[in-house]
Amino acid sequence: WHELYAWHFAGMTPYDRPTSNFMKWMQPIAHVESPESKRRIHSLFEVCRMESQLVRVAPVLAEEDAILRFHTAEYIQKLKKMSANDGGDGGESAPFSPGAWEIARLAAGGVMQGVDAVLSGKVRNAYCLVRPPGHHAERDRGRGFCLINNIAIAAMYAQQSLGVKRIAIIDWDVHHGNGTQQAFYDSDSVLFVSIHQDRQYPQDSGLTTEVGEGKGRGFNFNIPLPPGCGHGAYEAAIKAACAAAEDHKPDLVMVSCGFDPAWTDPLGAMMCHSDTFRMMTKMVKGVAERCCSGKLVVVHEGGYSPHYAPFCALAVVEELSGLKSDAEDPYLKEFRGLGQQELQPHQQQAVDTAVKALADDESLRRDLATPGRPV
Repeated sequence: WHELYAWHFAGMTPYDRPTSNFMKWMQPIAHVESPESKRRIHSLFEVCRMESQLVRVAPVLAEEDAILRFHTAEYIQKLKKMSANDGGDGGESAPFSPGAWEIARLAAGGVMQGVDAVLSGKVRNAYCLVRPPGHHAERDRGRGFCLINNIAIAAMYAQQSLGVKRIAIIDWDVHHGNGTQQAFYDSDSVLFVSIHQDRQYPQDSGLTTEVGEGKGRGFNFNIPLPPGCGHGAYEAAIKAACAAAEDHKPDLVMVSCGFDPAWTDPLGAMMCHSDTFRMMTKMVKGVAERCCSGKLVVVHEGGYSPHYAPFCALAVVEELSGLKSDAEDPYLKEFRGLGQQELQPHQQQAVDTAVKALADDESLRRDLATPGRPV
């Protein structure tokens, strides 16, 4: 975490559209991608004395050459120019204020430093509390509050500068990780798995039929879930994701960690609670321990509930570190008791459909449908 992450300003209206007719009836309101949820995560870590027990890794500015491994030079020049003036929009719903280019570089650099720390053995795993988020940013434009793709840039850095061969990336943000999918869609060295609400955002990506292309065919795995999924559905989905990740035999596991599948999040329609994120972290951590000596980097993405995201983040960091803080989730009992938290038949069908779509592809290099394998 760096305080400068909180200085990124995304404007005043969270549901901006590029038409004056739309904005005519939209009373200005604080943008949902505000610093509050992230700053409150850091504050809870400090107050419950979790932060003092962790190894802090200072972020650095990502070099432009590292960013250019994914993004186009034209897009980078556009960001730099607008950032040096009055700000603007990186593409689609990716607004920013003056100075955002440097903050975005610091976010990407923070994740790269997390990768460095894990691969060098300084820490066993890392949680990168960075902002702005990155997984929607595409090669030539920003999307969905994201300016540059932090996790994609860090994964490319791990491969091209640090010699990592195979990486598994699991994205459980409620929105599809379209930018990360684009980055590795033709790669057989990076397996990308996205668990997301079906056609929530972006509505034109994240389908089960998107399985990769060329050498990457069979290495892109989308698990779109219906609205209303809770702990049981996410447990089924993460089992399928982890089965694919383990079959990939990664040298490094990375997670795009969004807390917007949580029950109170304003930008999702799911029912997860802090124990859901604890469970998913435990399962992904297990894959990392079995495949690559625990090398795991978790990267903060979305999560827009200022009062609940901190408890979800704490659950993740407790599971990563093996430490237990004094803080308790005051909503957990209530959220556990919500109706249909258990896996529902139509939710299991959604997971099965996703697994079948990948397993039916002729170029699949893994057999996810092996009898007895948890799906």
